[in-house]
Amino acid sequence: YIYYSKWVVERPIYETMRHMLQGENLGLITPRQFKERPGALITENIIGHKTVSAYDINYLFPLYLYSDENESKKRDTGKTIMMVFEPEKKYGKTEKKPNIAPQIFEKLEKAYGKKPAPEEILNYIYAIFYSNTYREKYVEFLKIDFPRVPFTKDYELFQKMAALGKRLVDLHLLKSDELDTTVAKYQGTGGNDTIEKIQYKEKEQQVYINKDKYFEGVAPKIWNYYIGGYHVMQKYLKDRKGMRMEDPRHYVLIATAIKKTIDIQEKIDVIYPDIEEKSVEFIQNS
Repeated sequence: YIYYSKWVVERPIYETMRHMLQGENLGLITPRQFKERPGALITENIIGHKTVSAYDINYLFPLYLYSDENESKKRDTGKTIMMVFEPEKKYGKTEKKPNIAPQIFEKLEKAYGKKPAPEEILNYIYAIFYSNTYREKYVEFLKIDFPRVPFTKDYELFQKMAALGKRLVDLHLLKSDELDTTVAKYQGTGGNDTIEKIQYKEKEQQVYINKDKYFEGVAPKIWNYYIGGYHVMQKYLKDRKGMRMEDPRHYVLIATAIKKTIDIQEKIDVIYPDIEEKSVEFIQNS
């Protein structure tokens, strides 16, 4: 098992965010402690405060680090433990480097006989975080510190989990081909598209935004789905109450992404027990 990096916690927020602005990047979002439900998100952009939970401060872990000629000298953080996301270094004017500790690559390359790509590692981690088995088993630990990640020593298992994580990443960025066929539709009559009174009718599987307009095809498991502390389908509408529903398709895509996410989580939980049974032993550094 391995920890997430301490350096993100200790560095000013702009030093993390700038890596999301200087070039193409992906960022993993997760709180350090979970007072509510465990959760994680993926982003290609800078993020707002408390993206995953209203109560838990979230941290952003960029996959790649971009150099900055004006960057300050790296802080001496004292003793650290081995981590996936490593302290920033000055890499050169235009170069980017994976924000993954060399020890991780070395251990995985030794176990797999080949070096996995940074994106594969991120995808694998993202899949682990969406395992309901993992969340339930380590719920007490997730309340007190960053998630730890079990890496399998079985390359085939790693690939399977990374492939499922890749599907989740694409779904949550709303870039997946799986969203071409949607599960919900925007229905109703009249020209009033203002989000006025939000009402979910479970039997009909309909979400009303006012007395005339609604989304159909929203199954209870989609409506009741949470990411971290947020009730996703409800929060989207509550945050826009009094505003016009300008892009109904976006809400339809969210519903579809959640449906696909639930399906993928079931596949992840089939694989997850083997992950822990065949895990790589990581030695923590002092």
